[in-house]
Amino acid sequence: MIGSWIKKLRRGTNEPEQESLLETLAPDRRFYVVGDIHGRLDLLQQLLTRLDPDIPLVFVGDYVDRGDYSAQVLHHLRHLSENGEREVICLLGNHEEMLLRFIEEPKRTSRLWLGNGGLQTLASFGLTGITETTLGEDAVQISHHMRSVIGDPVLTWLENRPLTWSSGNVSIVHAALDPALPIDVQPRHVCLWGHPNFPSTARTDGQWVVHGHTIVPDPKVSGRVISIDTGAFATGRLTAADISPGIVNFVSTAPENEASDTAGRA
Repeated sequence: MIGSWIKKLRRGTNEPEQESLLETLAPDRRFYVVGDIHGRLDLLQQLLTRLDPDIPLVFVGDYVDRGDYSAQVLHHLRHLSENGEREVICLLGNHEEMLLRFIEEPKRTSRLWLGNGGLQTLASFGLTGITETTLGEDAVQISHHMRSVIGDPVLTWLENRPLTWSSGNVSIVHAALDPALPIDVQPRHVCLWGHPNFPSTARTDGQWVVHGHTIVPDPKVSGRVISIDTGAFATGRLTAADISPGIVNFVSTAPENEASDTAGRA
């Protein structure tokens, strides 16, 4: 049986300041935002059974690495986004960026990607016998094999993933937004890797931001920032935020363990 829990924040909450802020949450329509999956196809499939099938889905990125089924997650998300049964938006995460850069520049980027979960992604595509110290020409050969097995359709799909998506005054991004800049001029590295002033500095434009990338013990709303990366690859807890005007619901798969030492990893 799938375990799950739902946390609701709405008008009537016992936190007056957050209640007042929630009244400003104004997406154009209801939608879901799903946190970092990291190769956990099992959790993705479980979570999707808990979500209404006709509501748009937004994924914050980090589909690959660390978990064992990155290839299968990519194929599943690509199918969801292209089959036309519902609106599905898949953003780019920093782990997809590392994968793409490895394929293009393996000598320069192999150490970074292979040391941050790339080995599991390679294995999910059938490429094994590789270590974190695989460098130089060996890395070049592996990148050629990876390009071949992942295939041009999936690579093209990944390369075309957007960095942000917005509805009304709610914007979704993988890691962070620079609070001093408008949504449409955010630097790529900030969207993918974060910003030192996020989320400690409030935006002045009234825009809400939903993000993953930084693991939190529980999904949370703090100011106008909604954080939903609950460390699925290690905890077994994959979280979706159900967002509609004035309301945020959190729906998560049941945690496998508390895994408190994973907090803060990206």
